[in-house]
Amino acid sequence: MAKAAAKRTLKWQRDPEGMRLRILEAAKQEFSAHGLAGARVDRIATKAGANKRMLYYHVGNKDDLYLAVLEGAYDKIRSEERGLDLEHLDPPEAIRRLIEFTWGYFLRNPEFLSLLQTENLARAKHLKRSTKVKSMHSPFVEMIGTVVHRGVDSGDFQVAVDPVQLYISIAALSFFYLSNSATLSVIFGRDLMAKDAKDERLAHMVGLVLAALTGKSVALFEIGKAPKSRSAVAQTV
Repeated sequence: MAKAAAKRTLKWQRDPEGMRLRILEAAKQEFSAHGLAGARVDRIATKAGANKRMLYYHVGNKDDLYLAVLEGAYDKIRSEERGLDLEHLDPPEAIRRLIEFTWGYFLRNPEFLSLLQTENLARAKHLKRSTKVKSMHSPFVEMIGTVVHRGVDSGDFQVAVDPVQLYISIAALSFFYLSNSATLSVIFGRDLMAKDAKDERLAHMVGLVLAALTGKSVALFEIGKAPKSRSAVAQTV
């Protein structure tokens, strides 16, 4: 028993960053499944193959761990958004890609939505302590603003909307649908998480946002229909 513990300690000392990453991944799963109040440090340590001493050494107490998970979650989505190459796309296509990415990211990372809901219930108490999150978002807002202004200059967009408002609207169109899909499916008598329903939702979101930005009829953007191929839909922009 003592020998096994010594081996774990040696492994921890050899790969401290690996241990920290395992702790954060286990914590993300625990917090997204149980919320902050229901999460248990013992379970996080066990899943990470660590112990409480290692956990506190690498990250801190439960609140520190939760904040580190939140910061990591925001860093991950902002990092992937930077790879969208929006700056080199025609403005309507750039907005389309941003909507598609946001929708797809939320679908692939349901734990991100859970973490956001938990922190909003706490009135962003923990996020207010972060020294990193605001700096992550500034370049992203600037990137969207550049796309919008390029669209106005090219004549594709009618008005230079506030990039923060635009992103909040795009995220909200995805977030509300997914976070409330269970109740909405019962209320409206349809499976909103079926593939056809999700395809229809994506087409609807793209149609709404591009129609608002361009001043064109929503009908031009295939609203209410499953998306066609990217090239076919792009011809209507």
